[in-house]
Parts: sequence; structure tokens; C-alpha cells
Amino acid sequence: MFSFGQARQRIEEAIKGKQMLLVVGNCYVEYWGRAASKLPKGKRLLMIKGDSSSAIHQNRLLRPTNYMMNARISCEEQDNALVLSAKKLKPKESIKVFFYRVDDIQSYEMDSAADLRLFGSERELSNELMKDLSFLEEGLKPLKQEQAFRKGIADLIAEDKDGNIVVIEVKRRKADFSAVTQLQRYAKQVEKINGVKTRGILVAPEIMKNARDLLENYGLEYYSFDFEIGNPKTKIKGVQKKQPTITEFM
Repeated sequence: MFSFGQARQRIEEAIKGKQMLLVVGNCYVEYWGRAASKLPKGKRLLMIKGDSSSAIHQNRLLRPTNYMMNARISCEEQDNALVLSAKKLKPKESIKVFFYRVDDIQSYEMDSAADLRLFGSERELSNELMKDLSFLEEGLKPLKQEQAFRKGIADLIAEDKDGNIVVIEVKRRKADFSAVTQLQRYAKQVEKINGVKTRGILVAPEIMKNARDLLENYGLEYYSFDFEIGNPKTKIKGVQKKQPTITEFM
């Protein structure tokens, strides 16, 4: 176990050196931004990377409970707690992690990240998703692959646990403005045909900022993923959704 003074010194050195930092301890988490959420006290893992991204993990699920990219990260002692803050101005949001006990701290010098090289087709990714969508979202069931419309073909049509129709568009490269407008067009067509509200999910390794802004304006959703090509099929390794809202913790 670390004193707050020892922990703060180790954390600040790791952040300054752009190291991979892992902090384990009993903490409470607050998020403020597009929504608001509070995570009660519990033992969790805080991960901070050299690119100033941070994530809070619990001992379940693949996705972090909270995360933030390209944030300004600071550390201070206040009111019998060690507080790590991650803040962004555009959009304005913040995560505060209040550590009441720090059990372990580890930091590592990591190799420079190479560009992600994708192999395999969008069809292979779509095939893999068609087998099982539960890791993308609990209760999500595939209904149809490659649904044709007048202007294009949607990769997947699914149904969520609440009975809503979901249009899923898969991109193997960084998603751009056109990928979002394409998904919006498909979702609106499905909504018109079925007469019910339709969700749209874009699945891609990355998304451009202007595309992300448009996607949020449309009320669509985005999942990032990592995958590897096995022999002979694509295997999706991990999925992350955008910042959770308060309803996901209630």
C-alpha cells in the first residue's frame, strides 16, 4: 500500500514520462460532460496511457466503465483522498477519481505505437458480428445481413433487448463523414419501412472528429474495435463504446 505522497510522486513521474500507468485501489468516480455519472466506492483499476487517455476498469466486462481520450491529467491530495482528474474543453467534460486507498502502482516504458494494419474485408467483420452481437451490446440479436435499399446495402440489421430495430454499419478503416451519412440514411429508411424508431450503430477502428460530431448530432452510436485475422477467419478482439451516460450505472 502507498501513502498519498508516495503515490502522487509515482503518478506524476509516470505521466510526465508518458509511461503506461496502472493504479489499483479503493476509489470513487465522477463524470461530468454530455451526461453525468457517479460510480460508488470500490476497488478498481485506473489506466493512463502516454497519449493522455485514461480508463477506469472493474473486475467484469471488457469495456471500461469510464474513459477519456486526449485529456489534461492532474493529480492532487485533498480531503483525505488522492484525486486524479482528466479534463477536456471541447467537448467540455471531466472525470475525477478519488482514491481513498492506493494498493498498487505500476508504470512501464512502452514501445511507440505502430499504425494499425487491417487485413480482411468488411464482409469478414460482418460475418463475425452476425454470429454473435452480445459482446457488442447485451441482448443484441442479429436479424439479417446485407439488407439492400434503393441507395446502398446496410451491413447488418439487428434487434436490441427492448425490441428496437438496429442498423449496424461496419468499416474496416477510419470512419469519415460519408460513413455517418450512409448509416443515417439506412436507419431512416428502416424507420420509414417499419414505422418504429430505429437505432444506428457505426463499428470502426477509429472515427474522424467531424464525423463523430455529426454522428452525435444525428443521435447515432459508435463502437471502436480491435481485431485480428486468424486462420481462416477474422476474430474481433475488443469493443469500446463512447462515454457511458448516467443511466448505464443505475
